[in-house]
Amino acid sequence: QDVWIDFRSDETGEPVKLHALWAPQARADAPVLLYLHGARYDVRGSAHRMRRLQALGFAVLGVDYRGFGQSSKVLPSEAMAYEDAAAAWDWLARQHPQRERYVFGHSLGGAIAVHLASRRDDVRGLIVEGSFTSIPDVVSGFRWGWLPVGPLITQRFEAGEHIRRVRAPVLVVHGSEDTLIPPALGQALYERAPGPKRFLLVDGGTHHNTNAVGQPQYRRALAELFGITAAE
Repeated sequence: QDVWIDFRSDETGEPVKLHALWAPQARADAPVLLYLHGARYDVRGSAHRMRRLQALGFAVLGVDYRGFGQSSKVLPSEAMAYEDAAAAWDWLARQHPQRERYVFGHSLGGAIAVHLASRRDDVRGLIVEGSFTSIPDVVSGFRWGWLPVGPLITQRFEAGEHIRRVRAPVLVVHGSEDTLIPPALGQALYERAPGPKRFLLVDGGTHHNTNAVGQPQYRRALAELFGITAAE
């Protein structure tokens, strides 16, 4: 279902319209999950991953940041992405105040999810997949990563620092065959989380299919860490 979220940006002072997709659950008390996508696709390209999370027991809201999909057309930035995620989280809180709320981020969305969870006390759990400690850490692993480009990157997404302030349980998931974001960066992010926490390495998972390949492992981890059982 299409959802529209309107707010006025503290960053720009302009009105913002975010487009989101809502995948509900039959159970009225099902936990809700905010899905934050990576930089390569808009939320419609993430619908398959949202459906798999729905099958694991969540009602799922997937949102596009400004500059993506049908959301407000601006040049996106780190600060705006954080603000958009917070606006979507507040929408969920207004719509479903009695339900437990979780946040999930894939790839770059993982860093945005970490930032959100580090600043909200009402996050029941944080799940990140195929993510990293910071953009400079990702760049350092590229073929030309020995160049001193770190200080020149303004959009840093320092998830490794932000995750130290997360008070909710954390599930970090990574594919063993992820060649875009190496598993070592997911492991490093996990190690900086205070806990309770779990690191799930999905054998054979790549940057794009870990959510599918690792569905049985996801199911067990969600039950053990968060007490969530899959929808029947």
